Formats: sequence, C-alpha cells, structure tokens
Amino acid sequence: MARKIIYFDYAATTPLDSLVLKAMMPYLKSAYGNPSSIHYLGQQALGAMEDARRKVSDFLECSSREIIFTGSATEADNLALIGLVEKFKEANPTSAPHVITSQIEHDAILETCKVLEKQGAEVTYLAVNKEGLIPIADIDQAIRKNTILVSIMYANNEIGTIQPIAEIGRLLKKKNDELKYKIYFHTDAVQAINYLDCNIDKLGVDLLTLSGHKIYGPKGIGALYVRRETPLDPIIFGGGQGFGLRSGTENVAGIVGLGAAIEQVKNNKVKAKNIQKFRDKIMKGILKTVPDVKLNGSVVHRLPNNINFSFKGAEGEAIVILLDQEGICASTGSACSAKSLVPSHVLLALGLSEEEAHTSLRLSIGKYTTNQEVNKLLSVLPKIVKKLRKISGEFPDIHQY
Repeated sequence: MARKIIYFDYAATTPLDSLVLKAMMPYLKSAYGNPSSIHYLGQQALGAMEDARRKVSDFLECSSREIIFTGSATEADNLALIGLVEKFKEANPTSAPHVITSQIEHDAILETCKVLEKQGAEVTYLAVNKEGLIPIADIDQAIRKNTILVSIMYANNEIGTIQPIAEIGRLLKKKNDELKYKIYFHTDAVQAINYLDCNIDKLGVDLLTLSGHKIYGPKGIGALYVRRETPLDPIIFGGGQGFGLRSGTENVAGIVGLGAAIEQVKNNKVKAKNIQKFRDKIMKGILKTVPDVKLNGSVVHRLPNNINFSFKGAEGEAIVILLDQEGICASTGSACSAKSLVPSHVLLALGLSEEEAHTSLRLSIGKYTTNQEVNKLLSVLPKIVKKLRKISGEFPDIHQY
C-alpha cells in the first residue's frame, strides 16, 4: 500500500505538472533530434526549443534572444556573476571589480562571490534588518567607483522575504548617470516566479535567474535573462550553443518543460490567493496553539507560500523527522544545505543565535495543498513540539500548555 504523503516543501522543489509532462514526452521519445542538426528531427527539436524560449521571454516581457537556457539556476547565477566579472577584467586589467550582494543570498551566489574574491574581485555583503530586508540606503552607501554588479535575490528561499527590487533598480539607474563604469543589476528570482511581477523593465534588472523545478517543471533546467549589450563571458566552452554563452547540446525536453511550466504560471492567480489563505491559516494556528514561537522574516513583505518559525526548546531537524513519521514533508530551511549541521546563514543574518537557528522549521505551500492537509498539520505539529520540549527539558511545566 502506497504511503500517503502530505507535502509542505514546495520551496525545495515542486511536483511535475501533468500538462508539463505531456508537453515533454514527445522530446523524450520520438522527437529526439539534436537541435543543431539540419535534418527534420533536428529542426523539429530546434522549433520546440525556440517556442519554449518565446514562452519564457513573453513571461518576462523581453526579447527571446535575451534568454539563455542553463542546466540549473545555480549555473545561471554562476554565469551572471563570473561572466560579468571576467568580461570587466578583460577590458580593465588594472582595476579590481566590486560586487555588492547580501548576507542572505542563496549559496549559488555566496559561494560564487567567494570564488570571485579569490580571483581578485572585491565583494560587499550587505546586512539585513530583523525582517530580512535590505535598506536601500545601505546599497547606495556601498556603491564605489569600481562597482560593476549588484546581485540581490528577489525573494528569499528560507524566510520568504521579498526585496524591493524595482526600487533598487531605480537607484542604480540614477547612479549609472554619474559613474564611469555601469553597474549591472542581477536578481535571483527562482522563488519569485510563481507569485511576483517579473517584468524585467519594471524591475530594472539586467540579469534574472529562474528555475524549472520551482514552478512545477522538470529538474535540471534553468534560464538566465541577459539584457542586450550586457557584457558576459561564457563559463562553459564548446560548440557555441546558447548564443555563444552556454555551449553544449541543449536539454530539449527540459527546455520544453520549462516553457510549458512558465506558461502555466500565468493561469495560477486564483490558486495563489488560496495559497496565501492557507499560509495565513497555518501561521495563525501555530501562533495560537504553540507557545514561545517566533516567526522569521517579514509579515508584510513575504511570499504567499512561505512560513518559517523558530520553536524554542525544539530542534528543527527533530521536528522534520517526527513530521515525516506522520507522512508530512517539511524542512528546516534551504534544501541545498539540508545535510549540513551548520546553522542557517539566513537566520543568523536576522540576528538569531545559533541555538535559535537550529530550532527553525520552514513550511512552504503549493498549488496542490488542500485544506485537509493544513488541518492535519495544525493537529500534529503542536503535539510534536510539545513532545520535543518535554524531552529537552526546556519547558519543565510543558503539561500546563
């Protein structure tokens, strides 16, 4: 008998939409041509790939020539940062490039910045306030004469905080009128695509990262929007596919899946409203039934599907394990660092202690979440926290609650 699964980990990955799978199937079976081949099967694959590129560009409201398909959002982030810095260094060999980012970025950005620092770049890691927001004034103050790139994620994967990307874009546009080197603006929009306005002109970005598997598409496919005349060097070399920026035979089925998935996002506005209702119900339910709990991130500037709590006296990983025994999937934070015992850098940046960071639980909701599943979670979670607190001895009078 198959185990019934209740899924509250949509920020880690999403199930493949049935319509997306249907769109992909021909390119996994019969339409298997290489899009670089000039025969019928090759041109069939090329046509499908370009149709998907158009769907992505329509969603972002940009030219299809500005979409580069990658093997993941991590690769897209790497291409944006390394590609831009390397291009600058070629043109300005005596000037060290300066990059501005935040302390709560995904590791795909932070680890890339560490590599850039080893290669001679200067990097400023901006602090955030207690809600996880970056003050615009701090970005303004961090800009130097050699600043060439600002990379700020649109919405955080752990705490759901939404950054004022359009406001940052306007600041940088104003600054660029005064500076010798243009400051390019990149945002990792992986968590934002499902819920937020991603019109690239409204945001004022030059580069934008997205991922297939966060929007009910397949894993192993991402994309980078690159505004025309943005200088980038490739980081993968070969046959020159991807307009010379991403060599390698394209993952046609994955690209088709990404196109089909992003097309579905347009039709999910009603579902997004339901998701926010479930989020609010869970947040209110937990705050009502569990004492000594802290909501991490912003109440107002928050993704409609994200909840992140710290439960004093209850270890987050233990909560996840006991929830799993009840058939409920959740996480303590980023899936990319789930096996690490190091406390979340995002929660530490909010001002939480290491001990508090280890008591965190992230619940993320999706379009398949039901009211019955929400009720089950609210029934089970308070009991689990109570049990763990009793074991830890953190709350000796726990029976009174």
